[in-house]
Amino acid sequence: MALVTLNQAFDHLNRNGGGALAGVVVLGWEDAKAYVMAAEKVGCPIILQAGPGCRRHTPLTVLAEMFRVLAEQATVPVVAHLDHGTSPEECFAGIDAGFSSVMYDGSALPLSENIANTNRVLERARAAGVSVEAELGIVGYVGAKQSVSTDPAEVKAFIDAAPVDALAISAGNTHLSQDDSVPVDEQAIAAIQAVVPTPLVLHGGSGIPLTQRRRVALTTSVMKFNIGTELRQAFGRSLREQLERYPDMFDRNEILGGVIEPLAGSAEGVLRNLVSYGQ
Repeated sequence: MALVTLNQAFDHLNRNGGGALAGVVVLGWEDAKAYVMAAEKVGCPIILQAGPGCRRHTPLTVLAEMFRVLAEQATVPVVAHLDHGTSPEECFAGIDAGFSSVMYDGSALPLSENIANTNRVLERARAAGVSVEAELGIVGYVGAKQSVSTDPAEVKAFIDAAPVDALAISAGNTHLSQDDSVPVDEQAIAAIQAVVPTPLVLHGGSGIPLTQRRRVALTTSVMKFNIGTELRQAFGRSLREQLERYPDMFDRNEILGGVIEPLAGSAEGVLRNLVSYGQ
C-alpha cells in the first residue's frame, strides 16, 4: 500500500469497526519495521511518528523515505506523521519531505497566535493533501513540565477558526510515564467532545491504564493515542536480552535485527487493545 493521511486511516478504522489508532514513536528502522509488522497482524492502520528526538538524530528526508518504503511494502495503511512540529516552518519541511500528516504544536502560545500559526500550516497542508493535528492545553512531562488542562470553550473557538483533522488535548495525560498509573479524566474528555466533532488525540498514552485506554478508545471521540515510552522500554528489554544471550555478537544488523520480532509482539498488544476488531 502507499502512504495514507491521518483522515484516511481514521476512515479505514471506522469502516472496520472503530476504536482508536496508535501513533507510535519511531527512533529507527528496526522499531518502525516492528510496528508495521504488528499492525499487519492486527489488520489496522499504523501511524509512524517522527518526533523531535528522532528528527535530531536522523534527517527528515531520510525518515520520510523510510516511512514511504515501509508503507509501500505493507498490507495495511501507514501514516507518516511529523509529531510536535514547533513552528509552521518545521511542518512545511515535513510536508515538503513527503510526510502525509503533520502536527503543529502551538499549545504554549496564546490562543490567537496558536490559531494563526495553525491556519498557516492548514493552508500549506490542504494544498498538498496532508492531514493536520494541533494541540490545545499543555500535556506535561513526568518530573518536569506541568500540564494545563484543555478548556472546552477554547476548543470550540479554536476548531471554528482552524478546522484541523485531529486535536490533541490535555485531560490528565502526561508524557514519559514509565508505568500505566496516570489515568485520564473521562469527564473532561466528554466535555470537549460535546462541543466539537473533531477526532481527539491523547499524547502520553503509555501512562494511561490499559483498561481505561480501551474504554476511552471504544466509547469516546479519542481516535489516536500516542504511544512511546512503553514501546521504548520493550525495545530496551529485548536489546539487553539479545546482548546477554549472545555476548560475542558484534554485528549491528544481527544485534538490532534480533529485537524486531519481540518488539512487534509488544506493539501488537498495544494495537489490539485499541481497536474493536481483530481480537
